[in-house]
Amino acid sequence: MQRHRRGFLRSTAAVVLTPWLKGAHGGSQRTIKFSHVVAPDTPKGQAAEKFRQLVDSRSAGRLKVEVYPNSTLYKDKEELEALQIGAVQMLAPSLSKFGPLGVRQFELFDLPYLFSDEGAFRKVAQGPIGASLFAKLEDKSIKGLAFWTAGFHVYSANRPLVLPADLKGLKLRIPSSKVLEANVRTLGGLPQVLPFSDVYQALETGVVDGTENVPSSYTSQKWYEVQKHMVLTYHTHTGYAAIINKKFWDELPNDLQSIVSAAMGEATAYEGELVAKENSQALAAIKASGKTQIQELSDSQRGMWRTALLPVHREMESRIGKDLIDSVYQATGAPSA
Repeated sequence: MQRHRRGFLRSTAAVVLTPWLKGAHGGSQRTIKFSHVVAPDTPKGQAAEKFRQLVDSRSAGRLKVEVYPNSTLYKDKEELEALQIGAVQMLAPSLSKFGPLGVRQFELFDLPYLFSDEGAFRKVAQGPIGASLFAKLEDKSIKGLAFWTAGFHVYSANRPLVLPADLKGLKLRIPSSKVLEANVRTLGGLPQVLPFSDVYQALETGVVDGTENVPSSYTSQKWYEVQKHMVLTYHTHTGYAAIINKKFWDELPNDLQSIVSAAMGEATAYEGELVAKENSQALAAIKASGKTQIQELSDSQRGMWRTALLPVHREMESRIGKDLIDSVYQATGAPSA
């Protein structure tokens, strides 16, 4: 099955990849196919569209961006290989997707309470640490352009959640992540990896007792309808990487590289603004629904969650690298576990 899928991707590459076309101004027009797996009206989808508009308007017909949302070209599990072989030129996958490629250092971003806020995340992602991580992708035929955000995770369940011990014995759905799995185990819960699209039914039928994600996922997927309690732990940050096929990037003239970089910088700032607004609106909508009781935490209660989860940092040192984790502490001022 794996061999057949790869053959399909390679044959598709010959059909889909059309980077060199005759431009309206007499020169060669290059095309960036930007594929992503979410809806156009999400922050990621809107940022991709803004990037398209900026590049199209500034390149004078020499560079065209085509955005393909909702997995219309490739599904979540196929898109990275599609990028590597050149079937698409750009993606914006979650950072946890790079671990299976052999770049486990990206699992750094899943560590609990590593970032105090979005500013701390940006300081790491947009600084030397982020650049060094992107450099590790280049021998995978991937060039990193920017880090995007989705916000911080909260926990939910059908019983009250206030303190870490309240998760003990609960079956919690998580995205596929060794770090998130360790988080739940450390708290005495039972991690259950399920596809994003299966979460609502699993919660509704009791296959799992609860889940975790950013607040906007609870409204966009209507999870709040089948979850009675939510606690605002904000324990783990979710990020994405806007990436481009390295060969395609290297063949772009310098001025077009500059246009892409500048447009990506503006789209990144725009995406961050949208995420903050959307998560805030999601919490307000959940509160207004009356279906889910939202538990806010005092400083001392949040400290208890942080104390309970920080040992995961040490547990993950062998996967991620102690020096890398320590470098984040130095960059953000976060104390070690």
